[in-house]
Amino acid sequence: MKKYIPLVILLGVSLLGILMPAIPTQIVTEGLNSGDIAWMLVATAFVLLMTPGLAYFYGGMVNHKNVISTMLQSFIAMGVISIVWVVVGFSLAFGDSIGGWVGNPMTFFMFSNVLDGKPWSLAPTIPLALFAFFQLKFAVITPALVTGSLAERIKFRSYILFMVLFSIFVYAPLAHWTWHPDGFLFKLGVLDFAGGTVVHMSAGWAALAGALYLKRRRAHVEANFLPPANIPYVLLGTGLLWFGWFGFNAGSAVGSGPLAVSALAATNTAAAAAGLAWVLFDAAKGKKPSALGFSIGAVVGLVAITPACGFVTIPQSIFIGTISSMVSNYLAHLRTKTTLDDTLDVFPCHGVGGMMGMLMTGIFASKGVNSAVVDEGLAYGTFTLFKNHLIALVVVSVFAFVMSYVILKVTDLIEPLRVSEEDEKVGLDISQHDEFLVEA
Repeated sequence: MKKYIPLVILLGVSLLGILMPAIPTQIVTEGLNSGDIAWMLVATAFVLLMTPGLAYFYGGMVNHKNVISTMLQSFIAMGVISIVWVVVGFSLAFGDSIGGWVGNPMTFFMFSNVLDGKPWSLAPTIPLALFAFFQLKFAVITPALVTGSLAERIKFRSYILFMVLFSIFVYAPLAHWTWHPDGFLFKLGVLDFAGGTVVHMSAGWAALAGALYLKRRRAHVEANFLPPANIPYVLLGTGLLWFGWFGFNAGSAVGSGPLAVSALAATNTAAAAAGLAWVLFDAAKGKKPSALGFSIGAVVGLVAITPACGFVTIPQSIFIGTISSMVSNYLAHLRTKTTLDDTLDVFPCHGVGGMMGMLMTGIFASKGVNSAVVDEGLAYGTFTLFKNHLIALVVVSVFAFVMSYVILKVTDLIEPLRVSEEDEKVGLDISQHDEFLVEA
């Protein structure tokens, strides 16, 4: 009977879609800009491409018997979170604020009042539906990022449940706090241009909670590590992520003006600097420059520049990418000296990268780059913004870690999180999906 429950839920949502079709009464066109709409349609597609990119990035780094399962964990997020977002996710993140903590779930329930709604106040030149679907792509990739720490040992059904609960109880509130004009972090003056706090910090702390809760893989205990399955997959994934990140960051300008250009330029520059910094830092320690190292470093740079890209100058992005990459590299190395089994170093790369980006925004944010900046960064002689970012860092870290751990516990009680020892030995491709990777 248990195996029918997910299908029944989907059928129930489908029927609800017929009962609540959200037929628009009148499509709002006043104030819309065709150039901005065109760019945001493209940016939305760019951001969606990041999730398949992540699938290749993660899939190439795991053992060959877990490639398909790891990649599917990213792809399935596009299906699951898309439905959750239409039903209630968008409402929880951007609905009428309840005390600055979360949106009213009924504001846009089943996407009511979206097609015929007024444009979002901070994106007045594009339709509300376009803004909603642009934001959806951020919600999709966030739980997918978490899977890197859970790889090679999490049960697929349990991951689906975790993903739904994480999206509702962690991601949506954080998005509301940070990006809704009535959110308490927004009112505090916290700046997060494209998701360093909402996406990467939340995913990083959830990943740490997951690694601690699921405990170590058998291979990790036995120190029986096999090489990454496919380095070219990692390179392909890095390329897709880098490409898609232009939509992620430049798209967060929600328009096709100079701010989008500045964000795009800062994004590319930080990624380039971070990729170089990772391999040069490795070389300084006596290691050979590697494709894997450059790829990981570039992604760390993309993570770190995400909250800052719309607030800092292009030369400053070189510093942000370089320093963030070196810090993540060092912490990833330290992690190998511990018993923590964060399979693909999600916390050192995404969690720490997001926190570095947040701090760097508090240091370098400038009114000259973005007139929306009220309090400039520490580099310009004022402490307020940096202080607010320190407060937000602590609050978000505690919330994301504790809530994620609780969700993992609840999920485990409903459906055991970890595969059996035998299934882990066989590999998740076979044990969870009856599929396997054929080596060329």
